[in-house]
Amino acid sequence: MKVEKAIEVRDLTRDFGSFRAVDHVSFEVYKGQIFGFLGPNGAGKSTTIRMLNGLLLPSSGGGSVAGLDIVKDHGRIKEIIGYMSQRFSLYDDLTVQENLTFFGGIYGLKPARLKERSHQVLSLVDLLDRRDQPTRTLAGGLRQRLALASSILHEPSILFLDEPTSGVDPNSRRNFWELIGDMAQRGVTVLVTTHYLDEAEYCDRLVLIYQGRLVAQGTPLELKQALPGRVLRLRPDDLSQALEAVQGLPQVLEANIFGDTLHLSVPDEDEAETKLRAALEARGISCRRLEEIEPSLEDAFISYIEAAREESQP
Repeated sequence: MKVEKAIEVRDLTRDFGSFRAVDHVSFEVYKGQIFGFLGPNGAGKSTTIRMLNGLLLPSSGGGSVAGLDIVKDHGRIKEIIGYMSQRFSLYDDLTVQENLTFFGGIYGLKPARLKERSHQVLSLVDLLDRRDQPTRTLAGGLRQRLALASSILHEPSILFLDEPTSGVDPNSRRNFWELIGDMAQRGVTVLVTTHYLDEAEYCDRLVLIYQGRLVAQGTPLELKQALPGRVLRLRPDDLSQALEAVQGLPQVLEANIFGDTLHLSVPDEDEAETKLRAALEARGISCRRLEEIEPSLEDAFISYIEAAREESQP
């Protein structure tokens, strides 16, 4: 069974004067996927989203969204997608229902359909009992859910979420991702940008963008498994001194601080362990724990970013 493409991007590029914000990015998103766009702030995630939803034209390259060309049909794309930006637009002086009525008017919903869809989306995001509550009194997580309800009121088949959980508490973030998963199960395609690595695990597929360039793509598992060598976790008494001691060892491919531990990428665990302990003892640093661990997405993220940085150096 052939899976339908929802989004296709080919060498997408966007310049702002002499600054290249997005540099020849290409990827495909299939119907019903949760597709994650991962990268640090300023990497080009939001600029790419704006080109795909018709708000910004590319400098070169192209693509399609739901079969519509992002250059020729950019005006029509805005009518058929859902879009929730980082600073989702809600009107504080209106109630929850009045916000939905306002957005329903923008989407051209007839009164009977608007009433039906308002009930459906408020039920979905668990805000039905707050429909008459002033929006300004909602907590951050509830405002987030109302913004999602507003963006799916017109039943879009493709939903763009630009860092939708930024600034909300962990419990609200978890609940929000449950909603996203439910929509994907019903066939909605979701493209979501995030810099939260734990959220990236919910995605069916990820692309990692850095300085406007796509540096890695695959499933979360594929990205982790593509890391070279093994990952060791080291818990020393003196973190900064330990990092300095191991960074120059030929047996260590990468060394990065994770909380109160070091994560080390090594080609051979046994040889690396011997050299690591010797290097630490030479500096009088005791090691409370040294163990092999499964690489995390954060390990993969740092590894790909470091490789991209080295490649970009003159």
